Amino acid sequence: MKTTLLAAAVMAAITLAAGAPARAQDSQSPGFKETVKEDARTVGHAVADGAKTVGHAVADTSRKVGHEVADTSRKVGHEVAEKTAPARDTVRDDSKKAGAAIAHGAKAVGSGVKSGAEKTKNAVTGKSDAPKSDQKSDH
Repeated sequence: MKTTLLAAAVMAAITLAAGAPARAQDSQSPGFKETVKEDARTVGHAVADGAKTVGHAVADTSRKVGHEVADTSRKVGHEVAEKTAPARDTVRDDSKKAGAAIAHGAKAVGSGVKSGAEKTKNAVTGKSDAPKSDQKSDH
């Protein structure tokens, strides 16, 4: 690919160099001018084709490298996920335990507050948990 491009460039240089003496003989050979133009056109097409070939090769190589990078990244990501799985499981389990402990504590506090509120209410209103017969005997 690079050799094709290099060969086309060398060909162009030779053609242009050959064209300089032709200008000196301009009046002698009108067909020579056409030959130089045709050769320059051929060289230009060869350079364009070589550049196209090199461009496609670069694109293909770039695509392959991109896929390799993506595959490697995917593999590394999975390895990291596997290695960190125990830590994630521990954090999840500890979070569940902490949540359950907080819920239990909140329930206990709520029950205590409710019980205390009932006792306070009963004390203020004069009602108690004792049977009514005991209340009459106290009076």
